[in-house]
Amino acid sequence: MLTLKKDHLVKKQNVLNEIRANSMSLTELRFFSIYLSRIDPENPEKTRIVRFPLDDFQAIMEIGSRLKIEHIKNATNSLLCKVVNVPTERGGYEAFQLFKECRVDKNSSEEWFVEIDAHDKALSLMFNFKSKYFKYHLWNALRLKSSNQLRMYEILKQYEVVGYRVLTIDELKELLGISKGEYSFYKDFRVRVLDACQDALSEHTDIKFTYESHGKKGKGGKILALKFIIEKNKDYIDQLTLDMFIENQKSTVVEINSGEYSVYSRRIDLLSGACDDEFSTEQIKLLYGLLLDHEPRLSTDEIAMHDYLHRRFQYLNSQTNTKDIKHRFGYIKSLIGKEI
Repeated sequence: MLTLKKDHLVKKQNVLNEIRANSMSLTELRFFSIYLSRIDPENPEKTRIVRFPLDDFQAIMEIGSRLKIEHIKNATNSLLCKVVNVPTERGGYEAFQLFKECRVDKNSSEEWFVEIDAHDKALSLMFNFKSKYFKYHLWNALRLKSSNQLRMYEILKQYEVVGYRVLTIDELKELLGISKGEYSFYKDFRVRVLDACQDALSEHTDIKFTYESHGKKGKGGKILALKFIIEKNKDYIDQLTLDMFIENQKSTVVEINSGEYSVYSRRIDLLSGACDDEFSTEQIKLLYGLLLDHEPRLSTDEIAMHDYLHRRFQYLNSQTNTKDIKHRFGYIKSLIGKEI
């Protein structure tokens, strides 16, 4: 069982803005938060390798309780593929992986574990906290239901002491990992992103926020920037410990025929079928995360989720030039959250 001291704080740095741009899923963002909570910035060499009991890792990553090596490989390989882009002083950038090595094995007591180590170049970003960083209690990251919600929490938590933060719509989309072309209508962006995040943070975290238009508007009164007013959430007291979160995750395992699948695994299979099994498991996981970000209402309706994606897949196939679309996955990803 994973343990976490009551006052243990998760440390974050500006590098997270770079990681966000690489389409890290909710489970991967959550895992990264937990990883940071386990390392000691005063002793990087001894704490950079973090070990999880396998069943805890499976619960965190929502991949079911049965030992299925392929599912574990998919999760760990995806983590190892995450790349950080760090800008250089002359306007360029340096790119490297966030994690460099992962090991899945049995210990001397024949118990399975997952061990992960950070990339050497990422160590300074994770362990050197002499400059810009912020910190928050881990429980704030555990109940949020989409990567947009977790990212929004981090974006605003940094400015809690200041009490407000001003961002252009384009800046906010970039921080959230949303392309500029998505949510071209402000009403859609407001309902599906801003209001959804506002409700989630108020219900599940230690801060809450309101927002209003800021500064000059564009042609036709188009809102170009927003001012977020950030307050301490005094009403929220139901803090979720990491142990409680893991136990809750394990309890979501359900029986399907003779095999056990988590709710997450079942949904991945369902969405894969919606696309006629054309895309890889990792691509379907990314689409699932985007669905939750763009259409939070679907999180409780699996049939509607399946139909939503299937309609977009049918639209993709209905295009007369569909055979000429080289990047079909990128195309269907761009359709999510847009009116067709």
